[in-house]
Amino acid sequence: MKKNTRYNILIALTYSITLIGGMFMGYRFLKDQGYQFQRAARYADNNAEKVDEIIHIINKNYVDEVNADSLNHLPIDSLLHKLDPHSIYLPPAKASEFTESLGGNFDGIGIEYYILKDTLLVTDVIKDGPAYMAGIKQGDKILKIDTIFVSGKALPREQMVGKIKGKKGTPVKLTIMHPGNNEAVVLTIKRDRVKVSSVDASYMLANDVGYIRISKFGAETDKDFVESIRLLKASGMKKLVLDLRDNGGGYLTAATGLANQILQENALIVYTEGKHEPRTDYVATGGGEFEEGKLAVLINENSASASEILAGAVQDLNRGIIIGRRSFGKGLVQEQFPFGDGSALNLTIARYYTPSGRSIQKSYKNGYKAYQDEIESRYSDGEMTNSKKLAGKDTIKSKAFVGGGIQPDIYVKVDTMGYNRFYAKLAEKRVLPDFVYDVLANRYTASFIEQNLAGFAINETDFRDFVKYVQKENIVVDAKQLLSSKPVILNDLKVLLCKYHLGEAGYYKAVNLSDPVVKQALTSLQ
Repeated sequence: MKKNTRYNILIALTYSITLIGGMFMGYRFLKDQGYQFQRAARYADNNAEKVDEIIHIINKNYVDEVNADSLNHLPIDSLLHKLDPHSIYLPPAKASEFTESLGGNFDGIGIEYYILKDTLLVTDVIKDGPAYMAGIKQGDKILKIDTIFVSGKALPREQMVGKIKGKKGTPVKLTIMHPGNNEAVVLTIKRDRVKVSSVDASYMLANDVGYIRISKFGAETDKDFVESIRLLKASGMKKLVLDLRDNGGGYLTAATGLANQILQENALIVYTEGKHEPRTDYVATGGGEFEEGKLAVLINENSASASEILAGAVQDLNRGIIIGRRSFGKGLVQEQFPFGDGSALNLTIARYYTPSGRSIQKSYKNGYKAYQDEIESRYSDGEMTNSKKLAGKDTIKSKAFVGGGIQPDIYVKVDTMGYNRFYAKLAEKRVLPDFVYDVLANRYTASFIEQNLAGFAINETDFRDFVKYVQKENIVVDAKQLLSSKPVILNDLKVLLCKYHLGEAGYYKAVNLSDPVVKQALTSLQ
């Protein structure tokens, strides 16, 4: 099994089981992630014309100098592979799918569901959303969506996912089985815009230390952050742990908006620049909610783009301490150019730079495969430090690295204890969440877990039943590997159970009890 953190595997498990009906970050999310859509390419009707047009677009817009003669007579994919890993060509079908996913699909009915065997199980209902108002509750099973049966037929997963989403104002008819009822009910629900905070968790981690978890930078992230900060301050917060692990990015404006809340006035947050794009500076306006308190920012190998912008600014300006593992290294800005046949070109036009002038982007000079492979082995790069002045007052701590990304000030190594072939098989077969939703969820109540969160643990009876459940799934139980992975399994079952009954906040409260990166942050802030 590849080396990875317990935290990352739990995130993968959790978000693979969580499909938020109607909450699809679309056009605006990827626009600030790097995908822009202002300009349209002239229409090309055949492949030869399209290649010529692509070369023309590259000459006018690409982030770096390119020898156009070296690109002539190459197939489109080979042509783009000469550039960078993020410049890609989308055939009509893919471009259409891409455009639909970016078309502002923020609408839905406001539920999370999990595919348990061949049934859609409702695992969460967003308060005051359309589903909530219609009477859908956690634990309900969705048997039918409009005229399509989605339960009881062992349908392929891809045929069950995405059937509930749709445009605001359009109805969807759901056939629901409530727990304990023998007869199904039919509910017609009108889709609407559902508001969900982009702050996944916000609570007091210690007496004077607050914790805020953000998994993406959305349109309201800076506002949600301010609201969380104010509530934590009211609870006595003086120091903050800001968790950006596995945050793949989002709006640039959201990252700079959040930076405004923690940086002094006139501090340079980030700047972008390309061969055909003039330098654009983003500067803090001051007056933020948390400009003075001690700050620790958590990152890992999946923290990218907007997360790296924020972490890089905090590090360069000595605003706080960065803890975890080296970030992904995604510092390229893309713009989309559509063609007349429905296909499109996503082309890199600029780079992000931290206040000290560091390029966030990881090197891809050895090709796309090398770029991907080196994500696994980025932790031994050399470093050098220097300092200079910004805006006459802000000292910059500059760390220049061979491989891009943000290197933490305190590195926390990967903990692989208990992650063996047996555990990998459990994760592959989704046995852990299956057992939680199929069995454990009915054995514990939300109130019990909330009152006993710190000391609560999965008991031996539950574990023995879990082993039996695994055997029923025709998975061979290796006694030695089972014993080795038992602590990991017990912890996973606990945090997944906490997520089911207490939501995202409960999930992170449970995870953080044993998280070595969070423990290091608490130590560093003292």
